Amino acid sequence: MLGKVKLKVKKGDNVTVIAGDDKGKKGRVLEVFIDKGRVIVEGVNLASKHTKPNAKHPQGGIIKQEAAINISNLMVNDENGRPTRVGRRMGENGKLVRYAKTTGEEIK
Repeated sequence: MLGKVKLKVKKGDNVTVIAGDDKGKKGRVLEVFIDKGRVIVEGVNLASKHTKPNAKHPQGGIIKQEAAINISNLMVNDENGRPTRVGRRMGENGKLVRYAKTTGEEIK
């Protein structure tokens, strides 16, 4: 779907949800699905999953777990914890690095 597109969000980034039911929530990116343009964020977009008893959950029942959210509904946080747009520029070692547009600092 997205082809060879560089995404602004990576696994491990701290992000803020800017649209949807969980607007304003912050969390860490757990997984990125490049082909679908969606990510799983810790503690955001919780869905109820009904499970049968198994070794991990001997009682079974209803488990809350994170569901994927569209990348367009997220903004990466800068080092101050505020949402920022992400840019790309050449780093000191000659590679492209991501930086926060608000502060100009590199995003690790």
